[in-house]
Amino acid sequence: MSLRHLVLFRFKPTATAQEVAGLIEQFGRLPREIPGILGFEHGLDNSPEGLAKGFTHAFLVTFENAAARDAYLPHLAHKAFVERVGPSLDDVLVIDYAPQAAVR
Repeated sequence: MSLRHLVLFRFKPTATAQEVAGLIEQFGRLPREIPGILGFEHGLDNSPEGLAKGFTHAFLVTFENAAARDAYLPHLAHKAFVERVGPSLDDVLVIDYAPQAAVR
């Protein structure tokens, strides 16, 4: 069963647009460097509700299964990304879940 890894970033006010773009690019390379990633997508918050609590960037990584996620977390490429992005972040929120079919 696939597993979703939802990551939300709130960047520090000092993070430049160029810096953020470079970090997003590095994050986007991880599927080519780490086996078991089925999908990667990202986007900017555009909700009119105003409930994002300062989180502006959303990333959704889809793994083949929980074992693939477990291999991703300590992978050198992921650790390098975490080390690079960390100083630019004010906060991060991560939620992993197994997708469930919608009730109709």
